[in-house]
Amino acid sequence: MGDTLKYINDPIHGYMEFEDWAIQFIDTPQFQRLRDVKQLGVTYYVFPGASHNRFEHSLGTGHLAYNLVKRIQQQPDLEPCETDLKCVTLAALCHDLGHGPYSHVFDNEVIPRLRPEVKWRHEDGSVMMLNSIIDKENIDIDKEDVKFIEALITGESKGFNRSLYLFDIVANKRNSVDVDKFDYIERDCYHLGMKSKFEFSRLMQFSRVIDDEIVYHHKESFTVYELFHTRYSLHKRIYNHRVGKAINLMVTDALVEADPVFNIVNSIDDPEEYVKLSDSILTRIEYSDDPRLAKSKEIIKNIRYRKLYKFVDECLIPHQVDIPENKLTPTEIVSHQSGSDLNDNDVIVERLKMNYGKKDKNPVDNVKFYDQFYQNEAFNLSRSQVSYLVPEQYEEEIVRIFARDSSKIKQIQEAFRRFTKKLNMESSPSNEIINSRGYSIPDGYSPKKLKRHRTFTNSTSSERASRVPRIL
Repeated sequence: MGDTLKYINDPIHGYMEFEDWAIQFIDTPQFQRLRDVKQLGVTYYVFPGASHNRFEHSLGTGHLAYNLVKRIQQQPDLEPCETDLKCVTLAALCHDLGHGPYSHVFDNEVIPRLRPEVKWRHEDGSVMMLNSIIDKENIDIDKEDVKFIEALITGESKGFNRSLYLFDIVANKRNSVDVDKFDYIERDCYHLGMKSKFEFSRLMQFSRVIDDEIVYHHKESFTVYELFHTRYSLHKRIYNHRVGKAINLMVTDALVEADPVFNIVNSIDDPEEYVKLSDSILTRIEYSDDPRLAKSKEIIKNIRYRKLYKFVDECLIPHQVDIPENKLTPTEIVSHQSGSDLNDNDVIVERLKMNYGKKDKNPVDNVKFYDQFYQNEAFNLSRSQVSYLVPEQYEEEIVRIFARDSSKIKQIQEAFRRFTKKLNMESSPSNEIINSRGYSIPDGYSPKKLKRHRTFTNSTSSERASRVPRIL
């Protein structure tokens, strides 16, 4: 191979350099397909700035991985290895090749509905597409290196006679600190218009390898907490936004209904078919003349007109309460109705967990640090050694209820609140009720107050302005 460099200008990292062995993977249909897969899926329908794609995130992750390995291998007690550098960079570049239409909607919602017996993750798709590139493009690469790249993508380090610290870079199963998060947190915040306080460049600068593990300067302990807090904040405020979740559910229904036509269910086994899947599938459904797609087309039409599934209610599940999956179903909610005509299809139950990246555990407990005076000794820091204001609990579970039919919101909410009361759980803290027309009304609002409120909101802007006190 030659030493040709290709420069790509990026709003997050500036000019990124890629050598020709990386370019031969980037310039393929399998990789270029990521230009048509939104990084944040349907979040774009709620936050218009979130228009970035898996393509640029994959480039950014590859860029960071390349630079981190190069910097770490300058450590005096480590031997530089060009093969390791290439493998880690290619794993970072290709780690998201398996994302389907609208990213996590596909692997978290669509595939479990279509093939519930299959435990499939997008990492499995990434491994499949990686091998597709190598086979179709006749790339000369050692088979053992291919297996190593696959393992770096999935994060499974067992059975490899390689430096274990290399598995901390792309998909870190040890403590979740990796360049994938470095890029997507910074990139997502940038496109969402949010200010991120997490400085990934500091962690990269103050990292080193001790006992075959990447560790960080102890003064960066709060930066590590900031990484996980920012990730949680994005999940809480953005990734799991109520309206975004409603559109998620609609896209899922549309794709499931379209499966007999597009054979989505079997694409995860065939790279030739999988490469055809991207966010453009909604447009393909929308403008198809196939009568079998009528239901899917109606759902997509409702998305276009913003006639969305409606959020009804939610409640936090106390961490000491264990509710089996079969007790949180549409059937269970509907069974608590009172004289209504609800059926299971009217109700959607979403049970989601948000955490710091290691379920209910503190991920920083598994991060090791070093001191500038003892750079070859790694140690852990307890939460109290960092700050008394860092969290004591690291995961929360929420159950949300959505309605496919907006005319049934009130009945669904009443049934759900009977259900939560029986389990001694508190529903939405706003104490809002839903009236017969589907409007949220603050608890305690009298009909007289509500009438004045409607009169005000339905009046013209000039009329409203005349009623608002002026501050001189």
